[in-house]
Amino acid sequence: MKSFAPQPGARWRGRGTAFQKAGRQVECTLLVLWEDGYKDPWLILTDLPPAASDAAWYGLRAWIEQGFTITKRAGWQWHRTRMTDPERAARLWLAVAVATLWLLSVGGEADETIPASTLLDVTALCPGRPRTRRATRLRLVSVFRQGWVALLVALLRQEPLPEGRLIPAPWPAGPAWEEASHTPAPTLLAAA
Repeated sequence: MKSFAPQPGARWRGRGTAFQKAGRQVECTLLVLWEDGYKDPWLILTDLPPAASDAAWYGLRAWIEQGFTITKRAGWQWHRTRMTDPERAARLWLAVAVATLWLLSVGGEADETIPASTLLDVTALCPGRPRTRRATRLRLVSVFRQGWVALLVALLRQEPLPEGRLIPAPWPAGPAWEEASHTPAPTLLAAA
């Protein structure tokens, strides 16, 4: 596997077959990304075509999993619904998606107004390099929860509901992919 990204700074993507054992083989895309400062590369299998996938997007996985947490126990309590009709569930999912977007936009604005002087300094508790980007700073209260509280406060005070403003971050991007210079072996990964 090291031949796909032999040193830090290398990246590769291509189609192939994963696993050697008959009956367990999978036609897939292999994404390899070895960023500077890391001991090993990322090796990611996906069903997306190579041109439609990027290993840098895998970094969004934590964000996506937080979305599932909000949808389930930490926010909308989806796990308590007993819906079995897919059409009703689809309508509810649409409402949950819109409401989540609204809460995140309101909570994001509320988060921006918190003075840095009121935040706990937890840098001594975090090993490694300090977090310098505001987007990755540690929060005691999630943006979702801040939006929830802002809406509840407006309702209790009988004030107009805050609208919020969402400015999406750009998709992660990295250097150009290495595709043509290396042809993958017929089998990409051996079964463990």
